Amino acid sequence: MPAEIDPFYAIEINRLAYRLQTEGRSIIHMEYGQPSQGAPKKAIEVAHRILDTDSMGYWESPELKAGLARRYFKLYGLDIDPERFILTCGASAALVLALTVRFAAGDTIATARPGYVAYRNTLKALHLRPHEIACGPDTRYQLSAAHLAALIPPPQGVIVASPANPTGTIIKADELEKIAAYCRVHGIAVVSDEIYHGLSYVEPAETMLRFAPDAFVIGSFSKYFGMPAWRLGWLLAPENHVARARAYVGNLFLTAPSLSQHAATAALDAHDELEARVEVYRHNRDLMLKALPRLGLDKIAPPDGAFYIYANVGHLTDDSLAFCRQLLLDTGVAIAPGIDFDPDAGRRHIRFSFAVTFEETEDAVARLERWFAACKRL
Repeated sequence: MPAEIDPFYAIEINRLAYRLQTEGRSIIHMEYGQPSQGAPKKAIEVAHRILDTDSMGYWESPELKAGLARRYFKLYGLDIDPERFILTCGASAALVLALTVRFAAGDTIATARPGYVAYRNTLKALHLRPHEIACGPDTRYQLSAAHLAALIPPPQGVIVASPANPTGTIIKADELEKIAAYCRVHGIAVVSDEIYHGLSYVEPAETMLRFAPDAFVIGSFSKYFGMPAWRLGWLLAPENHVARARAYVGNLFLTAPSLSQHAATAALDAHDELEARVEVYRHNRDLMLKALPRLGLDKIAPPDGAFYIYANVGHLTDDSLAFCRQLLLDTGVAIAPGIDFDPDAGRRHIRFSFAVTFEETEDAVARLERWFAACKRL
């Protein structure tokens, strides 16, 4: 029987936002986790050249995989065989690949709540059993080894995300080590979503591979590299699962887009441009962290990385989707409803993405201040 999954409600907000935009409304897009600047200049230049000179086809770039291996050595000091990198049509395909390669129908996979909407729904679609663990401020809205130890019997797998969506919180290295150790003892397979690595404001995020060499690690060019529309990600598979993963990816997805692979190879060398963007996000984050308490939004997750702020609006609503629709209609600021990330408590939460320009962030704050002031008067 086909699995029943929930909608991705932020897509509804996005559709409404673009309809209003076509009607001439000024819209600030803070509903999706996508950088507004687009691909790095070097990537665009290479893409133009390739379009003019290469007919392209099904292909997996050895140069790109070698570049990813160099990046892991530079960032984490890990010497990884480039053949362990399996290029995919975005991180979403990498998630599907990891779950289908490692687990069997009926397996239980633990995830944090709040957490990325597609974890729950992809697990359901693949006939796996999501076990969402409510995580609060005591663990910075993140899974811990203690959470896993409380599950009897233990799950077959766990998805960890650091930095996380929707909170932007980072799991500290010592806790990652504890999680890895517990999973190793109890035979729990680890899938580590690391698509926001490179976007940190407090301390760099550590890779789970340092503590769990057999983890399945998901990466992406959509976030730090600013290339969401290019649909390019990767699965870094354990050595003993590479052949199986390659068989699956070839049959399910063929190859990742060739043009995107050429552009991404160039993007790996766009360090200065990309780090300048991180500084913009840092300023946006600081501006919003100062502004939100003035709006009465003082219950927020501490965003260490990514480009999100997850805020409690329970004093104003218990229907975050309706709240986000009305906010968009009244102000032109599009944000995501918390029910995507937590079907229960998310009814009283919203998520802002600050992956926009500093000027857009200032404009959004001004619009929000007027709107929330009017809410207080009601």
